[in-house]
Amino acid sequence: MGENPEIGKSVNVGGINTNYIEAGNGYPIVLIHGSGPGVTAFANWRGVIPDLAKSFHVFAPDMVGFGYTDCPEDIEDFTLDVWVDHISGFMEALSIERAHFIGNSYGGALTLALAVRRPDLVDKFVLMGAAGLDFEMTKGLEAVWGYEPSPQNMRKLMETFAFNASLVTDEIVESRYQASIRPGAQEAFSRLFPPPRQEKLSALATPEAKLHTLENKCLIVHGREDVIVPVEVSYRFSSLLKNSELHVFGGCGHWTQIEKRDRFLDVVMPFLVSV
Repeated sequence: MGENPEIGKSVNVGGINTNYIEAGNGYPIVLIHGSGPGVTAFANWRGVIPDLAKSFHVFAPDMVGFGYTDCPEDIEDFTLDVWVDHISGFMEALSIERAHFIGNSYGGALTLALAVRRPDLVDKFVLMGAAGLDFEMTKGLEAVWGYEPSPQNMRKLMETFAFNASLVTDEIVESRYQASIRPGAQEAFSRLFPPPRQEKLSALATPEAKLHTLENKCLIVHGREDVIVPVEVSYRFSSLLKNSELHVFGGCGHWTQIEKRDRFLDVVMPFLVSV
């Protein structure tokens, strides 16, 4: 067995040992993963990090409570406040003064919260199937946050993420299932988004009036057939974020960076490198 590629470097962020993947050189870009069971930064971004690293200095952390980053017992409630403190502390610990961001789903909600609360840290950003507005909990997201470990449940969940179920290989299912049953993993995951889950989803939202004040250049991407976060959420983002553009991928679910990898990069890279 080789080394686990999901474990990268480690940095102490306010007492939280934080696992992160680092690659490339140049202007910094921070990638924030989604909230599925067994998620890690590497699992979420492995397909695009090599391409992004050709132009940028990539940092992809496991956020507090997720992956191989600590899940401290003394955090009673995981909130945007907790995660904003963690990502801003992560940047400070690594002397990242300002960066571009790509936020996936939950990671999009966190990116928006950071942009509003710490505008000094956030340059351009990409929202990908992003939460961050108040919307009605979908059956798909309820299944994600309510996951109970079994190979069958993981396969069903992965097939919910992808519009094309054939993309869900046995290797992906087994990898994510094994990640979800690591010692302590399910205990940690169950603490992140406990019932009532509509309240947890609503707590990830940033007030629309505050989103409307953002001046950042923003690219919004979404899969048209996404059953986790409806594409309508991104249409609302498009109307609220003044300097935004929206790209909707047909025949695509919640896994834009996997299902439409090449086209995703075709759209994202010119946006990020343009002046």
